[in-house]
Amino acid sequence: MRYIDLFAGAGGFSEGFKRAGFEPVAFVEVDPAACFTLKTRHSYHYLKENNKSDIYIKYLKGEINREQLYSIVPSHILESVINLSISDENNSKIFQIVEKLIGRKDIDVIVGGPPCQAYSLVGRARDRNGMRDDPRNYLYIQYGKFLKKYSPKLFVFENVTGLLSAEKGKHFKNIQDDYRKLGYVVEHVKVEAKEFGVLQNRKRVIIIGWKKDLNFSFGRIKEQSSEEYEVGKIFKDLPKLSAGEGKDKYCNYVDGINDYLRFAKIRNGFDVLTQHITRPHTEQDKEIYRIAVEKWKRSKERLDYNDLPERLKTHKNRNAFLDRFKVVVDNVNYSQTVVAHIAKDGHYYIHPDIEQNRSISVREAARLQSFPDDYYFEGVKEGKSRTAAFKQIGNAVPPLMAEKIAAAVKYLLPNG
Repeated sequence: MRYIDLFAGAGGFSEGFKRAGFEPVAFVEVDPAACFTLKTRHSYHYLKENNKSDIYIKYLKGEINREQLYSIVPSHILESVINLSISDENNSKIFQIVEKLIGRKDIDVIVGGPPCQAYSLVGRARDRNGMRDDPRNYLYIQYGKFLKKYSPKLFVFENVTGLLSAEKGKHFKNIQDDYRKLGYVVEHVKVEAKEFGVLQNRKRVIIIGWKKDLNFSFGRIKEQSSEEYEVGKIFKDLPKLSAGEGKDKYCNYVDGINDYLRFAKIRNGFDVLTQHITRPHTEQDKEIYRIAVEKWKRSKERLDYNDLPERLKTHKNRNAFLDRFKVVVDNVNYSQTVVAHIAKDGHYYIHPDIEQNRSISVREAARLQSFPDDYYFEGVKEGKSRTAAFKQIGNAVPPLMAEKIAAAVKYLLPNG
């Protein structure tokens, strides 16, 4: 069953649907760095399916460059990644590219979720106008134009739960009304990534619409249960690093695969570790990190910003965001939500090992989002991807969650 991924980002949603047996036709994404990530991942799937995984491993090890990797895969693989914003100005061009890729074939499913900052409760709290003037509030209208154009059997729309309350529910009501007019039964459910086995407290709303003539049951999407694992499982096999250390390309594991890494398909047989790389920190930040880790280890309490010594307090805001320095605790079942702000600093994602005294690496963040270790996050320029990777990871749909949603959808679709 063929699908289009809108607002595709780094491809977490698509990775889950691909694992569940769906066939991607096109990815539409405005961020150039994320588009390179999509091209690299799509190249991985092509090479794996054609028994040429050794070529991809050479890329992960730095033995060939990105241009050489792309030269080996068919052109349509790269052309399926469409680096355009979804808008009235660009939609006709996007439609032309998609039609070139699929010919007369139908699109069965559309997946994706518009950027969520305009619906985020935190984003609205920080913005003077509650983000009411943000044009991203209306990207669901553009999503609807793709539904009208391709008339898929079903769509899956993911976003933050703040969508339900933004502008007193106006946008959510409009989404339901607009998509129902296009001939879809529209239902929604709140989900938490941890319910799908992701080691993260990530609350989302999933809106699913299906054609009225389908005998589709929404309830199966909610029927998730997983064995509980501790967050520390993602750290066990990774080399210890200090702030500013690590390798972008190939480095070695220090331990074998554990039960969680196997369950989540994070280590899946390739055993090529990349992007275990950390950002540098000031001495002041590292002192705060030590205080935060020590407080948790000593009393299982989070650091309150106001409890820091005065000489370490540089923020003027002493009334909000007092947990801005937060440890990714290793002996609990899920971490705090990984968000795109991790690209700006790592204060909210402090490594639990006080000896390493740093924020988490790119690979550790990717593992919290359930991305496999062979998933490489690109920058616009090859090899300059740490900040771009953090941003893509924070914005992504966890592949493990997407896979389980996709499997339920596939089971319920005709010919699934």
